[in-house]
Amino acid sequence: MRSRFDFRSIRFRIWLYLLLFTGIILAMMWFLQIFFVNNYYESMKISHTDDVANEIISSYKKNDISNVVKHANTISENDDIYILIVKDGETVYPEHQNDAYKMEIEEAAVKLAASTNKDPVVSFTMTNEKTSRRSYTNAQYINKSGTSTLYLVSPLYPVASTINILQKQFTYIIFISLVLAFLVSIFLSQRISKPIKRLTRTAHRMARGDYGLVFPTSDEYTEITELGNTLNLMSSELERSQMMQRDLMANVSHDLRTPLTMIKSYAEMIRDLSGDNPEKRNDHLQVIIEESDRLNKLVSDMLTLSAMQSGTLTLDMSAFDLKSAIESVLAPYEILIVNEGYDITFNCRDEIIVWGDEERIKQVVSNLLTNAVKYCGTDKKIFINVRRWGRTVHCEIIDHGVGIKPEELEHIWDRHYKTSSNHVRPTTGSGLGLSIVKEILQLHSSKFGVESKVGKGTTVWFELEIAQTSRIETLD
Repeated sequence: MRSRFDFRSIRFRIWLYLLLFTGIILAMMWFLQIFFVNNYYESMKISHTDDVANEIISSYKKNDISNVVKHANTISENDDIYILIVKDGETVYPEHQNDAYKMEIEEAAVKLAASTNKDPVVSFTMTNEKTSRRSYTNAQYINKSGTSTLYLVSPLYPVASTINILQKQFTYIIFISLVLAFLVSIFLSQRISKPIKRLTRTAHRMARGDYGLVFPTSDEYTEITELGNTLNLMSSELERSQMMQRDLMANVSHDLRTPLTMIKSYAEMIRDLSGDNPEKRNDHLQVIIEESDRLNKLVSDMLTLSAMQSGTLTLDMSAFDLKSAIESVLAPYEILIVNEGYDITFNCRDEIIVWGDEERIKQVVSNLLTNAVKYCGTDKKIFINVRRWGRTVHCEIIDHGVGIKPEELEHIWDRHYKTSSNHVRPTTGSGLGLSIVKEILQLHSSKFGVESKVGKGTTVWFELEIAQTSRIETLD
């Protein structure tokens, strides 16, 4: 019995992947914030302090003292940086000096005085022994004479308390994020898998033989919509194929039943009635022979078509004269020209050497000609035109019959498909003629088609490749 919870389902995988993704992002945030916050904080505070020192010196050199003082006040209040400006031993800023950073200022003054650089800049970090707090100090001369000095002291407070606060905050954030991710992943997994499940249920029904079903599509997801449309196309094609199979079985059964019935009937007539009458017996035997030939033709066509479609039939390719091949096909039709008034015109000036299977091409021409005879108009005129077009030969068979309706044109190549057109001559056939034509021409990689106008006639055409000289020489 199948487990109710499928660990390999899309629904479970989407839920799992979203949770894992959320967990990885939260773990990265925790690692970056907790383990790097201390170093990151110190480096950013030191860099910011150096930038502030450069801004103040730049303003001071422009003799904009009021702007320097205003700017220093803002920085001291917002960025927690102690600023001291001394000129000729007197404090310019601030008005009241803060003794909390006296040790850092004295250390900076000593190092600045001991510096031998032309434009000395002293910067260092130190830990106050009394308060155990670290600080960063930047000291440098404002003017070249060295009479004005700028001191900046930026406290680097320990961030342990901050880290503890962040840890508690992240604990809540992680819990809330995981819960939300869990709920969102369930919602998304159900929303995505639901239309797929609907498609699966419909596919199961179709697998049981219920063709012609309409698969549901989803406007939310392009891929599922495309899958649904493809399955709908497959469903309609399967329904059409099923109908064609039923028609095929009905047509084949009918075509087999008729000659078999005739053979049995005439055999019984010979046994019961005409056995002692040579003339009647011979007539009845002739009917049996004709019906046997018809039955053999039907079975042969079915086997030929099956071999072609299964790929087991191979072509005997060679260079041959298409004009001579068509003339040999036309020979048996002389009786129709003489006895029934058919007018079959073959237009081909010279011999044309083509590359292909001669016997199969003869079969193509014969089947197309038989169809033209069956459906030609009352004038009983049929034209076979062969023309050379570049490296190919274009062959067309034209009749002036009732034509084929546009909606039926694409189906004439199907097995046992019968058009609504009435045929002139009451001929019998296997119903596989055009299907065999299609398979033979496809094996030759030939172009072919049909053009028809209702009431004016039909033109069926195909093309063959001109045989190359090298191929002919090889055969010789």
